[in-house]
Amino acid sequence: MSRYRPREQRVHRRLQRVRTTFGRPGYLAAAELATAIRRVHAGERVVDPALAAAALAEGASPLTARETEVLTAARGHAAIADLAAALHLSPGTVRNHLSAAIQKLGARNRAEAIQIAERKGWL
Repeated sequence: MSRYRPREQRVHRRLQRVRTTFGRPGYLAAAELATAIRRVHAGERVVDPALAAAALAEGASPLTARETEVLTAARGHAAIADLAAALHLSPGTVRNHLSAAIQKLGARNRAEAIQIAERKGWL
């Protein structure tokens, strides 16, 4: 039998669930969570070792800085002309950078390229 009442159990479980840097659900034991909160409160940055290892396993982004910038701007699903105006580039240049990013990520379209890059922590 648990030492918590039903409502307290739900709150306790929710407190143990956290979101990782990449938006994936993660879990911490109560003691680990308390320690992490104390360290963050003290101004430290807390990174789960398993998460850090997973991020390193993905490797460096294959995208150039400009491709990353254009792909980030494309998150809003704006038209090429709107992206070009916002980035102070020509529409052809925006298309070229998007095409290069899509190809490097092995995506079928820019929406999929954005999802891949976000999932791998490159955007």
